[in-house]
Amino acid sequence: MEEILICILIILAGLFSVAASYFINWDWYFNNYRARFLVKIIGRKGARIFYTVFGLFLIGMAVAILLGS
Repeated sequence: MEEILICILIILAGLFSVAASYFINWDWYFNNYRARFLVKIIGRKGARIFYTVFGLFLIGMAVAILLGS
C-alpha cells in the first residue's frame, strides 16, 4: 500500500513538471533558484525540454514500479 502511494506521488510530481514546463511555461517555476541554474546554462527552451523529459521519466518509472509489483 505504501508503495502505491509513493508511486502516485511520483506520478503527480512528474505531471506537475510536465505541465509547468511544456503546457503552461510558468515563470515562477523557472525563476526558482534551482531552475535558474539550468536556464542560465542551456536557456529557457532547453530547461523546458529538460523538465518535460524529467517529468516523463518520473511518470514512466513510477508506472514501471506499479506494473512490476
